[in-house]
Amino acid sequence: MGAVRLELRLNNHSEWIKIFDPRDWTIFVPSEEPMDNGALLRVDLDVGGWLVTLRGTVVGMREDPAGVVVALGGTEREKINYLNGFVRGGLLNLREKRRLPIRLAVTYGAVEGPANTFTKDINEEGLFLFTDKPLPETSQIHMLVTVPGKPQPLSLVGKVSHTILSHDEEAPGMGIVFELDDAQRELMVGVVKELEDQLRQGMLPVNTIE
Repeated sequence: MGAVRLELRLNNHSEWIKIFDPRDWTIFVPSEEPMDNGALLRVDLDVGGWLVTLRGTVVGMREDPAGVVVALGGTEREKINYLNGFVRGGLLNLREKRRLPIRLAVTYGAVEGPANTFTKDINEEGLFLFTDKPLPETSQIHMLVTVPGKPQPLSLVGKVSHTILSHDEEAPGMGIVFELDDAQRELMVGVVKELEDQLRQGMLPVNTIE
């Protein structure tokens, strides 16, 4: 049996402090749905617009407010450390700038070798790639991204922040957070601004608009 899926939206990233207990690495997820201890749970977490998937095991229920206590697995440690840094204000809100719904050709390093796909969206901080075989979360990934008007694909490195599987009732794929040096980050800001201007002015080829 697969993991139960719950969505949790926090209006402000400081609310993360209220639901995460660093003493035992548990989170509290409001829910009216009764669940058995030991049940596998997937939590699709939206923290002020930044999306991340957390997986864990149900270890208890609460009545007031109603909800479930979830023990997070060791595989989630890097994401939790990232979230904690994000809450302390040391990191950007990765979705503070809206993602452009633009379809760009991408070649990336998959498990079985180079794979070709397209982006669902992109901004200065990351992108989403369509794929039926997403890499494990926190995997590092190298990508060659083809941008209209650029003579060479952009060579970018990132890390998988979240995945969507084919049975999740959404287009399967993986979200990528870029890992850029200062020069690359400045380049990406310029590239995304150009794409946004072209999108607004209707200058992009039709097949690049999602």
